[in-house]
Amino acid sequence: MIAHHIHDALAQVRQLREVVLEKRGFHGYSGIARVVAGMIALVGTAVLASPAYPATNLAHLLGWGGVLALALGLNYGSLARWFLCDSEARRELLRVLPAIDAVPPLAVGALFSILFVKLQLYPYLPGMWMCLYSLAHFPYRLSLPKANYAVGVGYLLCGAASLLLAGEDSFMNPWPMGLVFFAGELAGGIVLYRNHGGRNGQHA
Repeated sequence: MIAHHIHDALAQVRQLREVVLEKRGFHGYSGIARVVAGMIALVGTAVLASPAYPATNLAHLLGWGGVLALALGLNYGSLARWFLCDSEARRELLRVLPAIDAVPPLAVGALFSILFVKLQLYPYLPGMWMCLYSLAHFPYRLSLPKANYAVGVGYLLCGAASLLLAGEDSFMNPWPMGLVFFAGELAGGIVLYRNHGGRNGQHA
C-alpha cells in the first residue's frame, strides 16, 4: 500500500514538472536567425554547385564549414543577445539549459566529422550531419512546440536516406543536403517565430 502511494506521488511530481516545463517554454532562439541560416545554406549550395567552384572533397568541406560558421554565428549570437539583454532570461544559466542540452550531439558531429575525413568517408558526411543535427532537436521536446520535434524527425529521416543512398560522388553534389537544410531551417524558423507569438518582435 505504501509503495503504491509513493508511486502515485512520483507520477504526480513528474506530471507537474512536465506542465511547468511546457508553460515555461524556451524563447532563446530566434526564428528570423534560423530562417536566414537556411537561406545561407541555399546560397552556399548554389556556390558549391557552380562550375567555377573546385570539385574537390577539401574545397566542398571548407565550403560547408563556412556555411556552418555563419549559421552558428547567427543562431548562437542571437541566443547570447537574448541571454544578456532579455528580461525573461535575467542572465540565469538555468534559462539556457535547453540550449546546453543540445550541445552533445553537435560535439559528437564534430568528432565524427574529423573521423570521417581521416578515413576519407566523404560521401557519408551529409547523412551523418543530418542525423546528428536531428538529435539536437529532441532535448526541446517539452520546451518548444511539437512541430520543432517533427523538424528533428524530418532531419533524421533525410539523414538516414542520405546514408543508405550514398554513392562514390555523393559529396560532390551539394543539392540534396543543401535543400534539406534550407527546408528544415525554414520550417524550424517558422515554428520558433510562431512560438514567440509576437511577444518579442525584435528577437523573433
